[in-house]
Amino acid sequence: MKTIKKQILLKMACVAFALVSSITVAQNTNTETTNQREGFMFEFTVGGGIISIEDSEGIQTFDESQGTFVFPDLKLGYMLNDRLAITISMPGNIYKFQDNDRNFGGFIPSVQYWVKDKWWIHGGIGLAIDSPALYDIKDDVNDDWNFGTAVMVSSGYEMYKKKNFVLNVQSKLVLGHASLDGDAQRDALIFNVGLGFSWF
Repeated sequence: MKTIKKQILLKMACVAFALVSSITVAQNTNTETTNQREGFMFEFTVGGGIISIEDSEGIQTFDESQGTFVFPDLKLGYMLNDRLAITISMPGNIYKFQDNDRNFGGFIPSVQYWVKDKWWIHGGIGLAIDSPALYDIKDDVNDDWNFGTAVMVSSGYEMYKKKNFVLNVQSKLVLGHASLDGDAQRDALIFNVGLGFSWF
């Protein structure tokens, strides 16, 4: 049953990624830039996806994928020109571990590049953070903070723009590793689809 559930979740993730990709290909091939991006940028994203957590202690494995919702997912950046930005991305996903809610996210220096006027790609490598969800901290039960490394890639398509506001649809893939007490480790594979709200 778990294998069937995992296959269904992975197929849903592939369909969502294909949908985002097809939207980007279908856009106007006119190379003239209509969006003027400059200065600082800020973005927050709402959405959901799937997460697979594997613990070296054998408590949880990648075979047990679960749904996740994005919280928080923030991006701060500065436009170097109208197509390239340097950013700090802070992805975050809530997951369930031993009946507690936890957050697997990161603090990731990254770059974002607009391949076409409305289609961008984004990626980076940085700090992975595995922590208790702020609303579910319990002393000596769910209060450990773990750190490691994370790699992130994402792609998005800007559907709507008005003045300095942009609404985009995006997909994101994060692979992270966090060190636990006692030389144990926790690995996470996350795939999200969401709506991004950006200001330039």
